[in-house]
Amino acid sequence: MKVFVQIPCLNEEKTLHLVLESIPKKISGVDSVEVLIVDDGSTDKTIEVAKKHGVKHFVRHAKNMGLARSFHDGVNYALAHGADIVVNTDGDNQYPQARIGDLVQPILEGKAEIVIGDRQTAKIAHFSGFKKLMQRFGSWVVNKAAGTELPDAASGFRAYSKESLLRINIVTQFSYCMETIIQAGNKRIPITSIAVETNAKTRESRLFKNIWQHMFKSGSAIVRSYIMYRPHLIFISLGTLLLVGGLLPFVRYAVLYAAGDRGSHIQSLLLGAVLIFAAVIAYALAVISDIIRTNRTLQEDALERIKRLQFNDINN
Repeated sequence: MKVFVQIPCLNEEKTLHLVLESIPKKISGVDSVEVLIVDDGSTDKTIEVAKKHGVKHFVRHAKNMGLARSFHDGVNYALAHGADIVVNTDGDNQYPQARIGDLVQPILEGKAEIVIGDRQTAKIAHFSGFKKLMQRFGSWVVNKAAGTELPDAASGFRAYSKESLLRINIVTQFSYCMETIIQAGNKRIPITSIAVETNAKTRESRLFKNIWQHMFKSGSAIVRSYIMYRPHLIFISLGTLLLVGGLLPFVRYAVLYAAGDRGSHIQSLLLGAVLIFAAVIAYALAVISDIIRTNRTLQEDALERIKRLQFNDINN
Protein backbone atom coordinates (compact mmCIF):
# COMPACT_ATOMS: atom_id res chain seq x y z
CA MET A 1 0.00 0.00 0.00
CA LYS A 2 1.60 3.25 -1.19
CA VAL A 3 0.37 6.75 -0.31
CA PHE A 4 1.37 9.77 -2.37
CA VAL A 5 1.00 13.17 -0.71
CA GLN A 6 0.82 15.74 -3.48
CA ILE A 7 1.39 19.43 -2.83
CA PRO A 8 0.44 21.93 -5.55
CA CYS A 9 2.82 24.88 -5.23
CA LEU A 10 3.08 28.39 -6.61
CA ASN A 11 5.94 30.29 -4.95
CA GLU A 12 5.73 28.55 -1.58
CA GLU A 13 9.39 28.78 -0.49
CA LYS A 14 8.46 30.53 2.78
CA THR A 15 5.93 27.95 4.01
CA LEU A 16 6.72 24.73 2.18
CA HIS A 17 9.22 23.59 4.81
CA LEU A 18 6.43 23.69 7.43
CA VAL A 19 4.32 21.40 5.28
CA LEU A 20 7.11 18.94 4.49
CA GLU A 21 8.27 18.73 8.11
CA SER A 22 4.76 17.87 9.33
CA ILE A 23 3.96 15.10 6.84
CA PRO A 24 4.11 11.76 8.68
CA LYS A 25 6.88 9.46 7.52
CA LYS A 26 4.94 6.33 8.49
CA ILE A 27 1.23 5.52 8.58
CA SER A 28 -0.28 2.40 10.09
CA GLY A 29 -1.41 0.03 7.34
CA VAL A 30 0.69 1.80 4.70
CA ASP A 31 3.96 0.48 3.32
CA SER A 32 5.39 3.78 2.11
CA VAL A 33 4.60 7.50 2.07
CA GLU A 34 5.89 9.47 -0.92
CA VAL A 35 5.79 13.25 -1.36
CA LEU A 36 5.06 14.83 -4.74
CA ILE A 37 5.55 18.52 -5.49
CA VAL A 38 3.41 19.88 -8.33
CA ASP A 39 5.20 23.12 -9.23
CA ASP A 40 2.70 25.32 -11.06
CA GLY A 41 5.11 27.83 -12.53
CA SER A 42 6.96 28.94 -9.40
CA THR A 43 9.62 31.63 -9.83
CA ASP A 44 11.10 31.42 -6.33
CA LYS A 45 13.07 28.67 -4.56
CA THR A 46 10.16 26.28 -4.02
CA ILE A 47 11.94 23.41 -5.79
CA GLU A 48 15.18 24.00 -3.91
CA VAL A 49 13.36 23.90 -0.57
CA ALA A 50 11.63 20.67 -1.54
CA LYS A 51 14.89 19.02 -2.60
CA LYS A 52 16.59 20.05 0.66
CA HIS A 53 13.82 18.19 2.50
CA GLY A 54 14.41 15.02 0.49
CA VAL A 55 11.53 15.25 -2.00
CA LYS A 56 12.21 13.10 -5.06
CA HIS A 57 8.98 13.38 -7.03
CA PHE A 58 8.20 16.49 -9.08
CA VAL A 59 5.73 17.60 -11.73
CA ARG A 60 6.70 20.97 -13.18
CA HIS A 61 4.71 23.47 -15.24
CA ALA A 62 6.67 26.08 -17.19
CA LYS A 63 3.87 28.58 -16.46
CA ASN A 64 0.87 28.74 -14.16
CA MET A 65 -1.78 26.26 -15.29
CA GLY A 66 -4.21 26.52 -12.38
CA LEU A 67 -5.19 24.29 -9.47
CA ALA A 68 -7.37 21.89 -11.45
CA ARG A 69 -4.62 21.15 -13.97
CA SER A 70 -2.08 20.75 -11.18
CA PHE A 71 -4.33 18.23 -9.43
CA HIS A 72 -4.89 16.35 -12.70
CA ASP A 73 -1.18 16.14 -13.57
CA GLY A 74 -0.20 15.25 -10.02
CA VAL A 75 -2.72 12.43 -9.87
CA ASN A 76 -1.52 10.99 -13.18
CA TYR A 77 2.08 11.06 -11.96
CA ALA A 78 1.17 9.43 -8.65
CA LEU A 79 -0.85 6.66 -10.28
CA ALA A 80 1.92 6.03 -12.80
CA HIS A 81 4.32 5.54 -9.86
CA GLY A 82 2.15 3.02 -8.06
CA ALA A 83 -0.01 5.15 -5.77
CA ASP A 84 -2.86 3.34 -4.03
CA ILE A 85 -4.02 6.51 -2.26
CA VAL A 86 -3.39 10.14 -3.23
CA VAL A 87 -3.61 12.80 -0.53
CA ASN A 88 -3.85 16.44 -1.53
CA THR A 89 -2.69 19.22 0.78
CA ASP A 90 -1.61 22.83 0.21
CA GLY A 91 1.81 24.46 0.17
CA ASP A 92 0.73 27.34 2.42
CA ASN A 93 0.48 25.02 5.45
CA GLN A 94 -3.24 25.68 5.87
CA TYR A 95 -4.00 22.04 6.59
CA PRO A 96 -2.80 19.79 9.45
CA GLN A 97 -0.55 17.31 7.65
CA ALA A 98 -0.17 15.38 10.91
CA ARG A 99 -3.78 14.21 10.37
CA ILE A 100 -3.01 12.52 7.06
CA GLY A 101 -3.05 9.13 8.81
CA ASP A 102 -6.59 9.82 10.02
CA LEU A 103 -7.58 11.12 6.60
CA VAL A 104 -6.66 7.89 4.80
CA GLN A 105 -8.04 5.58 7.49
CA PRO A 106 -11.61 5.31 6.08
CA ILE A 107 -10.09 4.25 2.75
CA LEU A 108 -7.82 1.66 4.39
CA GLU A 109 -10.85 0.30 6.26
CA GLY A 110 -12.90 0.08 3.06
CA LYS A 111 -15.51 2.55 4.35
CA ALA A 112 -14.96 5.20 1.68
CA GLU A 113 -13.09 5.92 -1.55
CA ILE A 114 -12.78 9.68 -0.97
CA VAL A 115 -12.26 11.44 2.37
CA ILE A 116 -12.47 15.21 2.83
CA GLY A 117 -11.03 17.12 5.77
CA ASP A 118 -13.82 19.24 7.27
CA ARG A 119 -12.13 22.50 8.30
CA GLN A 120 -15.05 23.35 10.61
CA THR A 121 -15.21 26.78 8.96
CA ALA A 122 -17.51 28.19 11.64
CA LYS A 123 -14.52 28.04 14.03
CA ILE A 124 -11.94 29.66 11.72
CA ALA A 125 -11.12 33.04 13.25
CA HIS A 126 -9.89 34.80 10.08
CA PHE A 127 -13.05 33.90 8.12
CA SER A 128 -15.57 36.74 8.10
CA GLY A 129 -19.19 36.07 8.97
CA PHE A 130 -20.15 36.53 5.32
CA LYS A 131 -17.48 34.08 4.15
CA LYS A 132 -18.62 31.48 6.67
CA LEU A 133 -22.20 31.90 5.46
CA MET A 134 -21.13 31.51 1.82
CA GLN A 135 -19.07 28.42 2.68
CA ARG A 136 -22.12 26.79 4.26
CA PHE A 137 -24.33 27.80 1.36
CA GLY A 138 -21.81 26.55 -1.21
CA SER A 139 -21.53 23.18 0.55
CA TRP A 140 -25.33 22.95 0.66
CA VAL A 141 -25.56 23.57 -3.10
CA VAL A 142 -22.86 20.98 -3.86
CA ASN A 143 -24.55 18.42 -1.59
CA LYS A 144 -27.85 18.96 -3.40
CA ALA A 145 -26.17 18.49 -6.77
CA ALA A 146 -24.20 15.43 -5.64
CA GLY A 147 -26.61 13.77 -3.22
CA THR A 148 -23.99 13.92 -0.46
CA GLU A 149 -23.86 15.25 3.10
CA LEU A 150 -20.48 16.95 3.39
CA PRO A 151 -20.02 19.91 5.75
CA ASP A 152 -17.07 21.45 3.89
CA ALA A 153 -17.21 20.83 0.15
CA ALA A 154 -14.54 23.44 -0.62
CA SER A 155 -11.80 21.88 1.52
CA GLY A 156 -8.69 20.92 -0.43
CA PHE A 157 -7.39 18.56 2.27
CA ARG A 158 -8.44 15.25 0.76
CA ALA A 159 -7.59 11.61 0.24
CA TYR A 160 -8.56 9.69 -2.90
CA SER A 161 -8.28 5.97 -3.46
CA LYS A 162 -6.85 4.74 -6.75
CA GLU A 163 -10.25 3.30 -7.62
CA SER A 164 -11.96 6.69 -7.27
CA LEU A 165 -9.30 8.44 -9.34
CA LEU A 166 -9.70 5.96 -12.17
CA ARG A 167 -13.40 6.86 -12.36
CA ILE A 168 -13.17 10.64 -11.96
CA ASN A 169 -12.32 13.00 -14.83
CA ILE A 170 -11.32 16.62 -14.28
CA VAL A 171 -12.95 19.01 -16.76
CA THR A 172 -13.02 22.40 -15.02
CA GLN A 173 -10.03 24.76 -15.19
CA PHE A 174 -10.74 26.54 -11.88
CA SER A 175 -10.83 24.11 -8.96
CA TYR A 176 -11.36 20.39 -8.86
CA CYS A 177 -12.92 20.48 -5.37
CA MET A 178 -16.58 20.90 -6.28
CA GLU A 179 -16.38 18.92 -9.51
CA THR A 180 -14.94 15.76 -7.98
CA ILE A 181 -17.64 15.72 -5.28
CA ILE A 182 -20.44 16.07 -7.83
CA GLN A 183 -18.89 13.37 -10.01
CA ALA A 184 -18.39 11.06 -7.03
CA GLY A 185 -21.97 11.57 -5.89
CA ASN A 186 -23.45 10.88 -9.31
CA LYS A 187 -21.19 7.87 -9.86
CA ARG A 188 -22.06 6.44 -6.43
CA ILE A 189 -18.45 6.58 -5.23
CA PRO A 190 -18.44 6.36 -1.40
CA ILE A 191 -17.33 9.67 0.09
CA THR A 192 -17.07 10.86 3.68
CA SER A 193 -15.34 13.50 5.81
CA ILE A 194 -13.44 13.86 9.08
CA ALA A 195 -13.19 16.96 11.25
CA VAL A 196 -9.81 18.74 11.29
CA GLU A 197 -8.53 22.05 12.60
CA THR A 198 -6.62 24.32 10.25
CA ASN A 199 -3.30 25.98 11.01
CA ALA A 200 -2.83 29.72 11.35
CA LYS A 201 -3.22 31.73 8.15
CA THR A 202 0.09 32.39 6.36
CA ARG A 203 -1.06 34.30 3.26
CA GLU A 204 -4.04 35.30 1.16
CA SER A 205 -5.47 32.78 -1.29
CA ARG A 206 -4.00 32.91 -4.79
CA LEU A 207 -6.89 30.96 -6.29
CA PHE A 208 -9.12 34.05 -6.50
CA LYS A 209 -8.81 37.83 -6.09
CA ASN A 210 -11.84 38.27 -3.84
CA ILE A 211 -14.79 36.32 -2.49
CA TRP A 212 -17.06 37.52 -5.30
CA GLN A 213 -14.76 36.06 -7.94
CA HIS A 214 -14.56 32.87 -5.91
CA MET A 215 -18.35 32.65 -5.69
CA PHE A 216 -18.76 33.24 -9.43
CA LYS A 217 -16.13 30.69 -10.49
CA SER A 218 -17.27 28.10 -7.95
CA GLY A 219 -20.89 28.59 -8.98
CA SER A 220 -19.98 28.16 -12.64
CA ALA A 221 -18.07 24.97 -11.87
CA ILE A 222 -21.00 23.57 -9.84
CA VAL A 223 -23.56 24.35 -12.56
CA ARG A 224 -21.36 22.90 -15.28
CA SER A 225 -20.70 19.71 -13.33
CA TYR A 226 -24.38 19.30 -12.49
CA ILE A 227 -25.45 19.80 -16.11
CA MET A 228 -22.94 17.14 -17.18
CA TYR A 229 -24.84 14.50 -15.25
CA ARG A 230 -28.44 15.74 -15.23
CA PRO A 231 -28.94 17.96 -18.29
CA HIS A 232 -32.42 16.59 -19.01
CA LEU A 233 -33.70 17.85 -15.66
CA ILE A 234 -32.74 21.40 -16.60
CA PHE A 235 -34.64 21.30 -19.89
CA ILE A 236 -37.61 19.43 -18.45
CA SER A 237 -37.95 22.03 -15.70
CA LEU A 238 -37.65 24.86 -18.22
CA GLY A 239 -40.13 23.16 -20.59
CA THR A 240 -42.66 22.67 -17.82
CA LEU A 241 -42.37 26.31 -16.77
CA LEU A 242 -42.86 27.48 -20.35
CA LEU A 243 -45.79 25.08 -20.87
CA VAL A 244 -47.62 26.35 -17.79
CA GLY A 245 -46.96 29.93 -18.87
CA GLY A 246 -48.24 29.15 -22.35
CA LEU A 247 -51.44 27.48 -21.17
CA LEU A 248 -52.46 30.36 -18.89
CA PRO A 249 -53.57 32.69 -21.75
CA PHE A 250 -55.69 29.89 -23.25
CA VAL A 251 -57.28 29.11 -19.87
CA ARG A 252 -57.94 32.82 -19.35
CA TYR A 253 -59.50 33.05 -22.82
CA ALA A 254 -61.72 30.02 -22.16
CA VAL A 255 -62.94 31.49 -18.86
CA LEU A 256 -63.69 34.87 -20.44
CA TYR A 257 -65.40 33.23 -23.41
CA ALA A 258 -67.62 31.16 -21.09
CA ALA A 259 -68.49 34.34 -19.19
CA GLY A 260 -69.73 35.95 -22.38
CA ASP A 261 -66.69 38.07 -23.21
CA ARG A 262 -66.32 37.71 -26.99
CA GLY A 263 -63.64 40.36 -27.29
CA SER A 264 -60.43 39.85 -29.20
CA HIS A 265 -57.58 38.39 -27.17
CA ILE A 266 -55.30 37.60 -30.07
CA GLN A 267 -52.20 39.08 -28.40
CA SER A 268 -52.41 36.88 -25.30
CA LEU A 269 -53.26 33.80 -27.36
CA LEU A 270 -50.28 34.49 -29.62
CA LEU A 271 -48.02 34.78 -26.56
CA GLY A 272 -49.40 31.50 -25.24
CA ALA A 273 -48.74 29.78 -28.54
CA VAL A 274 -45.14 31.05 -28.59
CA LEU A 275 -44.53 29.81 -25.04
CA ILE A 276 -45.99 26.39 -25.80
CA PHE A 277 -43.81 26.14 -28.90
CA ALA A 278 -40.78 27.06 -26.76
CA ALA A 279 -41.82 24.36 -24.26
CA VAL A 280 -41.86 21.77 -27.07
CA ILE A 281 -38.34 22.83 -28.06
CA ALA A 282 -37.18 22.56 -24.43
CA TYR A 283 -38.59 19.02 -24.16
CA ALA A 284 -36.87 18.10 -27.43
CA LEU A 285 -33.59 19.46 -26.04
CA ALA A 286 -34.16 17.36 -22.90
CA VAL A 287 -34.29 14.23 -25.05
CA ILE A 288 -31.22 15.24 -27.04
CA SER A 289 -29.23 16.19 -23.92
CA ASP A 290 -30.08 12.86 -22.30
CA ILE A 291 -28.81 11.03 -25.38
CA ILE A 292 -25.60 13.09 -25.22
CA ARG A 293 -25.29 12.30 -21.49
CA THR A 294 -25.64 8.58 -22.24
CA ASN A 295 -22.97 8.83 -24.91
CA ARG A 296 -20.64 10.68 -22.53
CA THR A 297 -21.18 7.98 -19.90
CA LEU A 298 -20.11 5.33 -22.41
CA GLN A 299 -17.05 7.41 -23.30
CA GLU A 300 -16.17 7.73 -19.61
CA ASP A 301 -16.43 3.95 -19.25
CA ALA A 302 -14.00 3.56 -22.15
CA LEU A 303 -11.67 6.16 -20.61
CA GLU A 304 -11.75 4.29 -17.31
CA ARG A 305 -10.65 1.09 -19.07
CA ILE A 306 -7.83 2.99 -20.74
CA LYS A 307 -6.69 4.35 -17.37
CA ARG A 308 -6.72 0.88 -15.86
CA LEU A 309 -4.49 -0.37 -18.67
CA GLN A 310 -2.27 2.70 -18.44
CA PHE A 311 -1.79 2.39 -14.69
CA ASN A 312 -1.58 -1.42 -14.67
CA ASP A 313 -4.88 -1.93 -12.84
CA ILE A 314 -5.85 -4.98 -14.90
CA ASN A 315 -7.50 -6.90 -12.06
CA ASN A 316 -10.73 -4.85 -12.24
